[in-house]
Parts: sequence; C-alpha cells; structure tokens
Amino acid sequence: MLYRGYLSLVDRLPMPSLRTQRIIAFLSIVVQGGIAVTGSVVRVTASGLGCPTWPQCFPGSMVPVGVSSGVSTLHQVVEFGNRLLTFVVVLVAAAIVLAVTRARRRPEVIGWAWLMPAGTVLQAIIGGITVLTGLLWWTVAIHLLVSMLMVWLATVLFAKVSEPDDGVVVQTLPQPLRWLTALSGLALAGVMIVGTMVTGAGPHAGDKSVERPVPRLDIDITTLVHLHAELLIAYLALLVGLTFAVYAVRTTDAVKLRLKVVLALVVAQSFIGLVQFWTDVPAVLVVFHVAGAGLCTAATAAVWAAGRIRTISPDREPVAA
Repeated sequence: MLYRGYLSLVDRLPMPSLRTQRIIAFLSIVVQGGIAVTGSVVRVTASGLGCPTWPQCFPGSMVPVGVSSGVSTLHQVVEFGNRLLTFVVVLVAAAIVLAVTRARRRPEVIGWAWLMPAGTVLQAIIGGITVLTGLLWWTVAIHLLVSMLMVWLATVLFAKVSEPDDGVVVQTLPQPLRWLTALSGLALAGVMIVGTMVTGAGPHAGDKSVERPVPRLDIDITTLVHLHAELLIAYLALLVGLTFAVYAVRTTDAVKLRLKVVLALVVAQSFIGLVQFWTDVPAVLVVFHVAGAGLCTAATAAVWAAGRIRTISPDREPVAA
C-alpha cells in the first residue's frame, strides 16, 4: 500500500529526459566526492569539533552559537558548513531515485539509485559517531573510505543510467581482463586504507584542543608512508599491465580512453603525495590529495563499468568470457 502511494506520488512529477537523469547521476558523483573534500578542509583547519555534538551543533542548538561557546567562530562555521552540505547530498540522492523511478527505468538502475540515499544515511551515522567519539582516527578513516565507496557506486550508477533499458549486454573486455580490472580496484582500496592510516598518524588530527587531545595512531608514520607508496606502485603497475593487455585485444575506444585518464590521474596523485612528504604535509595539499583520491576512484570505476555494457546496436560481438 505504501509503495503504491509512493508510485502514485512519483507519477505526478514531470517525466525526466535521459539527459536530465544523466545530469543528476553525474551530480551524485560530484557531491559524494565533494563532501569528502570539504571534510578534509574541516580536518586540516582543526574544525572537526567546531560543532562538538551530533545531530545538534551544540547542546540545545542545531546551529553555531558564536563566541559564547568557547569554540572558535571560524571552526564552528567550517564544521557547520560541512554539515549543511549533507543536505545537498540528500537532495541529489533523492532526485536520482525519483528521476529513474518516474522514468520507469529497469530494476537494475533503480536499485543502484537507491544506494545513494542509503549510503548517505550511513555516512550521517558514521559522521555522528566520529564527532561523539572525539575524532578517533579510525572513525575518520572509515568516514573517508565510505565516501570513496560512494563515489565508486555513483560512477557505476551514472554508467547504468546512460545505458538503454531494452538493450543487450555486451562484454567489451575478456573475462581475465575484467578480473584484472577488479584487482586494480582492490589495489586502490588497499592504497586508500593505508592512506587513512598515514593520516591517522599524521599532523592533521582535526582538532587542536589541549584539554582533550585527539588520540592518534601510534605507528611510525614513515613506515606507513613507505607502505602506502609501495601499494600505490602495485596499483599503478596493474593499471599499466591492464593498458598493455587492452591494446592487445579488440575492445572499445571508451575503455582505452578511460584507462589513459586513470593513468594520468594516478601519476598526478603520486606527485602530490611526494610533494606532501617532502614539505611536511601542508594543509592545502591534503585537500588536493583527497580530491585526487576521489578522481582516481571515479576513473577506476568508470573503467570497470566500461568493461561490460548494455547497448541497443552493438558494433561488435561479445568477447568470450
């Protein structure tokens, strides 16, 4: 009964064009990655406890209370501003669900769209736990990693939305190369997990309170940086190997182009990481590094999505699995 009422409500909305659906799906990638970037701004400006409670900003107030709280006004504004962006993420997540439901897209697309609001709710809960536990390094790490997962899911959603519902599925990469693409994604995940550990042991704790210092990861940061770099080299090596293999088989130009983009982004991200290490991790480069992580995630997901597509008029036969 409730579901029928939901569909009745959706039917009253204007019919979204495919272009509109694609725009909203693309915005899903932008906002999921963007809120991770603004979260890094919160951390490097030591504004993580600018709003020291959750879901309220201060006990008894949903908004900042100014200098009377004893918390820097700048820190309050930065943290509260990041919280306000959550509403933008929620609106975009709701919009993509409504758009694909109204357009009566195939169940696969609707299922992927529902992951956006579901993930946003999960992120809100994790964010609350992060604040209430005083920015414990591992809660901050999980918060970022889930953001990157949401970027991956949003990128695949964009690919699914762009495909025709009545098309046929074509595998554009042989199955071994699909596995290699998946392995590169796992390697990227490993790079990011260790990267969050580097952050947990690094100088940007998210708050500089003397009375209540933020607990840090008690592992030598140089050791973690070396492990992070070694995993990045492994990830890059997998991408290079995948690129050579792709050019040795018959595939689409889309796969080749996306691989070139991934390689360029990973090289740029590596350079940012090196400069960070050589210059004692300046705050601005942390923000760029988080943005780069989101871009590498989206680009790797785009390669994965391009390896198996749905099309109305395939220009080639599906490759052997």
